[in-house]
Amino acid sequence: MTSELDVDAVVLVGGKGTRLRPLTLSAPKPMLPTAGVPFLTHLLSRIRAAGIRHVVLGTSYRAEVFEEHFGDGASLGLEVEYVVEDEPPDLDGAIRNVAGHLRADHAVIFNGDILSGADLRALVQTHLDTSADVTLHLQRVEDPSRFGSVPTDADGRVTAFLEKTPNPPTDQINAGCYVFRRPVLESIPAGRRVSVERETFPGLLEGGAHLHGFVDASYWLDVGTPEAFVRGSADLVRGLAPTSALPGPAGEALVLEGADVAADATVTGGSTIGAGAHVASGARIGGSVLFDRVSVAENAVVENSVLGVGARVGKGAVLKGVVLGDGAVVGAGCELLDGARVWPDVTLPDGSIRFSSDA
Repeated sequence: MTSELDVDAVVLVGGKGTRLRPLTLSAPKPMLPTAGVPFLTHLLSRIRAAGIRHVVLGTSYRAEVFEEHFGDGASLGLEVEYVVEDEPPDLDGAIRNVAGHLRADHAVIFNGDILSGADLRALVQTHLDTSADVTLHLQRVEDPSRFGSVPTDADGRVTAFLEKTPNPPTDQINAGCYVFRRPVLESIPAGRRVSVERETFPGLLEGGAHLHGFVDASYWLDVGTPEAFVRGSADLVRGLAPTSALPGPAGEALVLEGADVAADATVTGGSTIGAGAHVASGARIGGSVLFDRVSVAENAVVENSVLGVGARVGKGAVLKGVVLGDGAVVGAGCELLDGARVWPDVTLPDGSIRFSSDA
C-alpha cells in the first residue's frame, strides 16, 4: 500500500466544456465516458494511487452530477468534498474559493481537463524538498510556440512566465498542475477575476517568492476538443496514458458489459464500446468512443469519432472525425467527415449528407 501524503488535492471541474458540444449539453466534460468510466475517475484514481486521500472538487456547471456519481468518494478510497460556484470561475478564482476546505499545509491543484502521466509523489516531494512556495508541473513539448513557456534556472527555480512566441527560449510549458503552500494560496485575492499565469505567478516572482519547476516529459494531453478527447480515451484503453480505473485489460478495444459486437466486425485503435451497444456484421470501428446503447449497422465505418448515448448509425454510413449527440440518428449511406457535429435527437435521413460524389 502506498504511504499517505499529507497534502490536499483540489480538482477544478467548473467549466462548461463548450468545445465538446453537443456531448456536454447533457453532462459536464469531466463526467463524459472515457475508456469506460467518467473522465474524472481516471484522475481521481491516480490521486489515490499517489497516496492522497482528501480531494476538494471545485464545480459549477451541472454540479449535482459529480456528487450524485462520486458521493463522499469512499468507493475510490477518497474523502471528497464539493465547492459549488454559481458562475464558472476562472482558474484562480476557483483555487481561492476552495481555500476554506483545505486541511493540510500544502495543496495540489489539478486542471480537470488534463490527462497526465506525471509522477505525483515526485512532484509533491520536489515541492517539499525545495521548500518552494509554489511548484509547477512543467511539461516538455515538441512545439512550445503554441503555449506560454516557463524557463527555469540551473537549480530548477522558475525565472519568468512568457507569453506565446514564435521562438520560445525553452520547451517547458505550464502543464496545469501546481502545488501551493497554503498561505500562498490564501493570498490570492478573493471576489474578483484573477489570472494565474498573468497576475498571480508573475506577482509572486516579482515579490521574491520561490516558484519551482518540476520538469517532466511523460504523457500529457488537454482533452478539451473532440479530437483530443477521442485520442485520450484511446490512449487510456491502449495503456499509453496511465490510469488505475480502466474497467478491463489494456488493448486495442474495451468492450463493456452487455455490448454486442458481431464476430466479423472489427474494433481497433483503442475504441470503447459502451454497455448495451450493438455493432453489426461487417462494421468497422477505429479509435472511437461509443457511449452506452449506441447502435452501428452493417458495414458502417466509424473512425476517430464520439457517439453519444443511444446514437444510431445506419447501414454503410461513414463517420470520420464526427461527434453525434445523444439519440442522434445518421441514416444509411450518409458520409460525415472531420468536424461534423450532429445535435441530440436529430435524424439525418438515408443518403441525405455526403462529402463524396460516389453515392
